[in-house]
Amino acid sequence: MKKIILLFAMMVMAMTTMAKDIQTVVVTTTPQMHCENCENRIKNNLRFEKGVKKIETDIEHQTVTITYDADKTTVEELLKGFEKFKYSARVLQDGETVEAAEHDGCDNM
Repeated sequence: MKKIILLFAMMVMAMTTMAKDIQTVVVTTTPQMHCENCENRIKNNLRFEKGVKKIETDIEHQTVTITYDADKTTVEELLKGFEKFKYSARVLQDGETVEAAEHDGCDNM
């Protein structure tokens, strides 16, 4: 019985030391996303940033939702990552919305 309790205690300790601080941030970009090419450009470039776990884009609401490991990166580092492919990004506050601008064509190919 003591072995089982000891084994359980060791498993709990191992799980807590391996726990990750997963966070989510919602940003909007400049230039705005207008098409699938814009979305793919963002996803394909951000996925290489350290700590990024998941990227979701929404053209209609002009948002990029990034799930990341806060032990490996920061919001500031993620925002700098956009600059590598000639975009800029800013964090949206709770409840803040962005309207899509009119766009005739996409030059982000």
